[in-house]
Amino acid sequence: MPRYEVTIEKDACDGIFACLTRDPRFVEGEDGLATIDPGADPVYDCEGEVTDTDERVVATFDDDRIEEAKQAATACPTDAIVVEEVDR
Repeated sequence: MPRYEVTIEKDACDGIFACLTRDPRFVEGEDGLATIDPGADPVYDCEGEVTDTDERVVATFDDDRIEEAKQAATACPTDAIVVEEVDR
């Protein structure tokens, strides 16, 4: 399975939340912007490492759900989300 990172640039996020409908790991954060919560998915028991700073959210996953993350990124009208495969 691919290991991949999902990055949300907070300064580009407008809180439109189109990503939430594509991947249930995306949720609304306390700041009113999108963030990632691996435990928010009601169907899959998902694990991931998430770093949330003032500038960005970076989550690393090692599962077969990269396409869902890419769909969330594509749905973002402000291009605030980047999904890329990373080395193991």
